[in-house]
Amino acid sequence: MASVTTTILRIDWSPLRAGPESASRQPATKGADNYPVAEQNLESALLVTVPSAEPVVARYRDRLDSSAPLGVPAHITVLFPFMPPAAIGAQVHARLARLFAAVAPFVFALDHTDWFGDHLLWLGPRDPAPFSALTRLVYEAFPDYPPYGGRHDVVVPHLTVADSGDPTELRAADDAVRPRLPVEARATQVALMTGPPTAAEGRWATVATFPFRTR
Repeated sequence: MASVTTTILRIDWSPLRAGPESASRQPATKGADNYPVAEQNLESALLVTVPSAEPVVARYRDRLDSSAPLGVPAHITVLFPFMPPAAIGAQVHARLARLFAAVAPFVFALDHTDWFGDHLLWLGPRDPAPFSALTRLVYEAFPDYPPYGGRHDVVVPHLTVADSGDPTELRAADDAVRPRLPVEARATQVALMTGPPTAAEGRWATVATFPFRTR
């Protein structure tokens, strides 16, 4: 039977949500999608987190990756943006659990650095096929949510190291990270994270994890 593990991790909702007393005095303001405005500002993503990469990339991500201040760990994106968090209910959780329960765990190695233009440094898996298959699996199940909003014809699985900062800093990060590769890891689950677009509005949280097939 497919299972889903639900956890709540580090997030500061205070800039986004009024306290219970305020909520009881006045109804939440609704936006165009009939969700509270604060909830409309939230986004969601499906990710394979890569804890074994943290010793290699954390010091650079903390300064140079715009997602790090939001509380997003080192990861390879399966699908972003996913559904508005307010629309992700029990049925969606169950559907995701079934999807990923059919996937076999797999080992992978991040064995090279590469660039998108001259402003985004990333680590690439030796074999990107398992990650591409995950993205395709979710997109086929939820066709209203294409990867990266459909902006790219080809989606390249990658772990972002740096996407902001001085070009000299990015090149220095590349030079420092490359000798420490490969990073070896095993993918056993997909994490669902939600959060605001900017760190000023709060931090992202892992709200559920969906395990891959256990046997």
